[in-house]
Amino acid sequence: MRKPDGKIVLLGDMNVGKTSLLQRYMERRFTDTVSTVGGAFYLKQWRSYNISIWDTAGREQFHGLGSMYCRGATAVILIYDVNHPQSLLELEDRFLGLTDTASTDCLFAIVGNKVDLVEEPAAEDQEKDGRGPGVAGRGGEAPKAPKQVQPEDAMALYRKILKYKMLDEKDVPAAEQMCFETSAKTGHNVDLLFETLFDLVVPVISRHRTQGPPQTVDITSYKTPGQTPSGCCA
Repeated sequence: MRKPDGKIVLLGDMNVGKTSLLQRYMERRFTDTVSTVGGAFYLKQWRSYNISIWDTAGREQFHGLGSMYCRGATAVILIYDVNHPQSLLELEDRFLGLTDTASTDCLFAIVGNKVDLVEEPAAEDQEKDGRGPGVAGRGGEAPKAPKQVQPEDAMALYRKILKYKMLDEKDVPAAEQMCFETSAKTGHNVDLLFETLFDLVVPVISRHRTQGPPQTVDITSYKTPGQTPSGCCA
């Protein structure tokens, strides 16, 4: 297996849909209840590059592993649930510090998942925004609640991250380009999220190649540890 040229890491609290988003993109399927233990990864070929995409556990007991997975990351996707404001606050309070081990020119995307669970704006509001009716709210579906986290909240966090990383807004993609709202269930904006990020990390990877060896982990040299004795909890 070829050594990855770059690494993208997904971070966020448990139940925000990190694994479901990744499976929707890589496997074109949706699994409603998935819980990652530790971390897992996919390898995606984009143009002439191999990019590893790491899914991390949001549970508190696995929190310390996050900085290890972020080491040398080319990009980090911070995911929250649009129905739970606390999940956005957790990104700043618990997860942002884990990215200190990422590359100094690491890109950040902020993603609000589960938009399929929020109610659509009124028809007249959609017309004002230039949008047609969405998939949410069709007959037979459960009633939906108003969205609890707005895109402006995510863009405010993105700007906080730039200050935390001491990055100039003129030197990085704009907040409007790096903040997304998605649905792993319907696939809404999932391809847009990942493929936008792939296009943005390619120049970063190219720059790393000219500056020296990539800061990614060579998974080909990883040795599988011995089997855990039976009877242990998963």
